[in-house]
Amino acid sequence: MALKKINPIQTQAWENLQEHFKTIKNKKMVEMFQEDDGRVDKFHIKWNKFYIDYSKNRLDDTTKKLLLELCKEVDLKDAIKKQFEGKIINVTENRAAAHTKLRSLNKPKEVEAALEKMKIFSEKLIHGEWKGATNKTIQHVVNIGVGGSDLGSQMVLEALTAYQNHLQVHFVSNIDGDHVHEVLKKIDVERTVFIVVSKSFATQETLSNAITIKKWFANNDFTEDDISRHFVAVSANNEKAKNFGILEENIFPMWDWVGGRFSLWSAVGLAICCGIGYKNFTELLGGAQQMDEHFESTPFDENIPVILALISIWYNNFFETETEAVIPYSQYLQKFIPYLQQGVMESNGKNIDRNGKKVDYQTGNIIWGEPGTNAQHAFFQLIHQGTKLVPCDFIGFKQSVHGNKEHHHKLMANFFAQTEAFLCGKSRKTIEKEISHLSVEEQEKIKAYKCFEGNKPSNTILIDQLSPETLGSLIALYEHKLFVQGVIWNIYSYDQWGVELGKQLASSILQQIDKGEIKEDLDPSTKSLLQEFFAK
Repeated sequence: MALKKINPIQTQAWENLQEHFKTIKNKKMVEMFQEDDGRVDKFHIKWNKFYIDYSKNRLDDTTKKLLLELCKEVDLKDAIKKQFEGKIINVTENRAAAHTKLRSLNKPKEVEAALEKMKIFSEKLIHGEWKGATNKTIQHVVNIGVGGSDLGSQMVLEALTAYQNHLQVHFVSNIDGDHVHEVLKKIDVERTVFIVVSKSFATQETLSNAITIKKWFANNDFTEDDISRHFVAVSANNEKAKNFGILEENIFPMWDWVGGRFSLWSAVGLAICCGIGYKNFTELLGGAQQMDEHFESTPFDENIPVILALISIWYNNFFETETEAVIPYSQYLQKFIPYLQQGVMESNGKNIDRNGKKVDYQTGNIIWGEPGTNAQHAFFQLIHQGTKLVPCDFIGFKQSVHGNKEHHHKLMANFFAQTEAFLCGKSRKTIEKEISHLSVEEQEKIKAYKCFEGNKPSNTILIDQLSPETLGSLIALYEHKLFVQGVIWNIYSYDQWGVELGKQLASSILQQIDKGEIKEDLDPSTKSLLQEFFAK
């Protein structure tokens, strides 16, 4: 019951798209709007608290029709069905990718049990019922993890800062000892609970940091028995967690059918639950569940993740853009971009297809960005007047969280203005009018530099307000988008073998560093670098 193995470039739809691309690649979007009064009505989706405008893209009715035909030829509907049924679609690791079960209305019993355990634990911390070894209440929570065991929780808590309670949540992820030191400076050891998040309880970065913190804990006059009052775990390896000193009742589960980068919805999100409270955590799950339902049941021509995925494929594989920018007009969403970088690039950065053959077309997208309006004063120059075509997703909100209308109106004025500027640019005629007061010589000198070609594509995602519910929907939207892309590209989105190679080599090099010996089989560059390192 695995996913079907259909090479997209061998489909009739792909061939038709290639022919169609020749006729549309140089067409101006402004002309498309002039030729079709109903363009906005046709190329937008209104759903729940979301309004998606994708009319500012270099596509027309034919493009959309052919992209939807591509969905049929690769049998996207069957792939979506299999994912929601929990079939083993991560074939190379022999696993399901059933993270949607974590937020479904009919959750598995083990998920319900884990959520109840998270509720009890988080409420004990929040209400001061959980006491440390010196009988003091908890003020700090430190999440010790890396990758999916860190980034998702960090992103959500920063995005929902306005919903946080009195608990101060910190994150230790990088194996950099300076990073650990700086976090430990901020906390009161007597009032801190540490959450060690590792499926295997053997991840080098996480375990090294946990052991360092455990030693620091002991150096503050705490005993081995006190560990149980200050350390809990989220892991699939109960024995290793217990050997560390964590009580079995304080170990929260992880499952093979949940990939790390999709795990914030599970007990991996325990830090979220502590920081914003269980009720807000369930609203986050509820928002994701609503997007799941939309994705699973909505026809593809009105399906937000499907449409955005198809647009992304259109640019990546036909315009050969390679990158796309995500620009949220909310400082709260600063970590949303690195979160998407992990989700998208770890999932779809593959060059072997589901047939085991090397692909001969582009997969994956390089995701980058920064919140507006900061982005406008940084890299927008390249998008406006550079030589590269960069499709953009603009994410904005009708209302601010704290209700400062003056600031929010200025923010959103920039939000709307930039998408208009990308579309329309600035013509030579307009510039000539602006600089008509200058001499002819001065006009000729600067005219070309002030021109903006426009015709830069963008999607606009306009949401009522940032909340746990709408954030859940937004995250799930991009999860499903990357899945659709992976299905069409005929790759396995849910394995991550590329993460492992560096870890294996690091283990070997660490042994050489510890012994002060350099192996002869190292490449010349790495050998030279190690020699320089030893000379410090």
